[in-house]
Amino acid sequence: MDSFYDNAKRDERSQTARLPEWIVKERVNLAGLHRMKQGLRESHLHTVCEKARCPNRTRCFQQGTVTFLLLGEVCTRDCRFCSISHGTPKQPDPNEPQEIAERIVALGINFAVLTSVTRDDLPDGGASQFVGAIRAIKERGVKVEVLVPDFNGSIDAVARVVSAGPVVFNHNLETVPDLYKKVRPGADYRRSLTVLSEAKRIGSACFGADFRTKSGLMLGFGETEEQMAVVFNDLTSSGVDILTLGQYLRPTRKQLPVHEYIHPDRFAELAEMAKKQGIPTVYSGPFVRSSFNAREVAGI
Repeated sequence: MDSFYDNAKRDERSQTARLPEWIVKERVNLAGLHRMKQGLRESHLHTVCEKARCPNRTRCFQQGTVTFLLLGEVCTRDCRFCSISHGTPKQPDPNEPQEIAERIVALGINFAVLTSVTRDDLPDGGASQFVGAIRAIKERGVKVEVLVPDFNGSIDAVARVVSAGPVVFNHNLETVPDLYKKVRPGADYRRSLTVLSEAKRIGSACFGADFRTKSGLMLGFGETEEQMAVVFNDLTSSGVDILTLGQYLRPTRKQLPVHEYIHPDRFAELAEMAKKQGIPTVYSGPFVRSSFNAREVAGI
């Protein structure tokens, strides 16, 4: 049976011929990915870097940074852009928060990033696992950024995660509202905006200006400039401090094809447009991902 590594190499070769030169020249070294994977397997923990086949995974692994994936490796939703498995997940591992905190210390990470699969099967959407992990990591003197699902719109779940004290609370919109049915079945644009605005309200009350909210969009699904302008305005109204803009790259043939490859100059133009509409910090480019260079982007 082919390994993840073998399949990744095959996918990489099959897609390279169709990619523009500004994407091809930055493709990753999968041998470096394989070496880091061996170390992570010892802890039996998961990273979104691998499960979502992030194009920056080797670069981040070589720098000693990872984004840990809470609540297992099976998602209850089936977003059309994502290569994470979907189905019926296992019950959360109660030891996972402490194990992640210990691995973070072992790796020498001083700014941790946590995300999770979506767990619509859990009463709190997995918020308690985030809380446990945030607290365990903070006890070791490490600051935390979280990238959360929408918790089915539960403001109580949002409040619990925010109150645990991450310095950055991230929830990605991913795309424009008109493309949600195609790209994010099961998600709701207005619900996600509410998660962001409530997180900002609660976090500001608890922690003041030290608390930041963040969101991210992938480009290349067929969105228009007018649609992007609406999203930028909505994010500004929701009080979002940081926005990431990156190119959607099809992880495997099972996911949506790329509608358009956006030129780096266009990414720069969209970043300026978002800033002019009121978003303070915008990190934009073909290989930008929501957790890439997270500490530097947050200015922490």
